[in-house]
Amino acid sequence: MAHKDCLHTGELYLPTDESIMREQLERMEKLYEYNSTRPKETEKRQALLKEMFAEIGDGCYIEPPLRSNWGGKHLHFGKNVYANFNLTLVDDTHIYVGDCTMFGPNVTVATAGHPILPRLREKGYQYNASVRIGRNCWIGAGAIILPGVTIGDNTVIGAGSVVTKDIPSNVVAVGNPCKVLRPIGERDKEYYFKDRKIDI
Repeated sequence: MAHKDCLHTGELYLPTDESIMREQLERMEKLYEYNSTRPKETEKRQALLKEMFAEIGDGCYIEPPLRSNWGGKHLHFGKNVYANFNLTLVDDTHIYVGDCTMFGPNVTVATAGHPILPRLREKGYQYNASVRIGRNCWIGAGAIILPGVTIGDNTVIGAGSVVTKDIPSNVVAVGNPCKVLRPIGERDKEYYFKDRKIDI
């Protein structure tokens, strides 16, 4: 099996394979173009995202700089996704993000891993596992989401969390490793921040 055929199977492969490197470099050129756009070039940004991503819905806004191993080739974004600056997407395999999800600054979503066994790492082997983030999630600043993780709909991941395992829908989860703190409940219908009442 060719190394490129292992990108989406979870099998070990060498990411330095010539055919992989050649395509990655081509896609990185488009990402460089996106990150070089001026703030007022919103239409150009939207057009580039549609070229770069596997899927991207209407109303998405991604603040440059965006980092992506494959320049968006394996990224699937729903509608109205917002990402603050320095979103890093290690998209060696697929990353799925649902509608209306928000990313704080400096979030990392990684699909690539390396074997624990030193002799395999020394040779440069890698494996990939897809990440799925549900609809209407809020991923706080500086959070790190590791390979193979699924985050359910409506969930909030606290700033600085390291998400090593699946997180269910409709919860607030925080920490390193990230764990469910509490469900989203009745108080959240009345207060939006500490003792600040919702009046809209």
